[in-house]
Amino acid sequence: MPELSAGATLHEAMMTSAIADATAAPMQDSPDRFTFGSPLKSPLVRGWLGDAAGLYLAGVMNTTRWTIEADDLLDTLRQGTPCIIAFWHECLPAMPVLWRTAGRIATGPTGYVLASRHRDGQLIARTMGRFGVRAIGGSTSRGGAAGLRELVRLIGLGHPVGLTPDGPRGPRRRAAPGVAQLAVLTGAPVFCVAAATSRAITLGSWDAMRIPLPFSRGAVVAGAGVSVTRGGLEAARADIEAQLTANLARAQIRCR
Repeated sequence: MPELSAGATLHEAMMTSAIADATAAPMQDSPDRFTFGSPLKSPLVRGWLGDAAGLYLAGVMNTTRWTIEADDLLDTLRQGTPCIIAFWHECLPAMPVLWRTAGRIATGPTGYVLASRHRDGQLIARTMGRFGVRAIGGSTSRGGAAGLRELVRLIGLGHPVGLTPDGPRGPRRRAAPGVAQLAVLTGAPVFCVAAATSRAITLGSWDAMRIPLPFSRGAVVAGAGVSVTRGGLEAARADIEAQLTANLARAQIRCR
């Protein structure tokens, strides 16, 4: 698995800059995105909200009947093999069930997710922490390049990482090229994952995020890992986008 170093080629250096721009760009803060408590700027209050959200999602997971179709990804996680987990931003609240199903909360390499350093990203980080997933802060204006360098380092150490190719800014269900570029730099496969529940509240945000409700039917769908080569970045980006959308449609059908 290649690592960035002082001896990296010019092409690798250029790609590192490109991935920071391409992947961090969607992490910009958006004035029209839904915020859970934008008037509540206190870190203490945001921490309380994150803990409360984590407790709520844990309750939802425990009262939902899940169908999991993600054998290749689950095997990869259980074996401790580093990988990139891509999912649309709207699926974020239902994604912790994947980590729980893989049994990786207490054992194995820690999972990481890239989140904005805006206060909403901090709330998400606190929520995901309840499920054993840590957040790496990054956005175009607040540490984007540093966040991507950290993801490359973590994959090199054997950790799985999660990314939302369309978030947190959008456009909805349009994959930025950064995920494919990260796969080239690290050699890690990309798994396209979707999660849905039969009962949920749809927010009026740019991504139409669905907050799952208790006592639902749920589904998680993931295909085989996508390997990306240097010469196939655009084809891989289009394939990742298509797989994410197709898997979400399958998940929605499975949980009806």
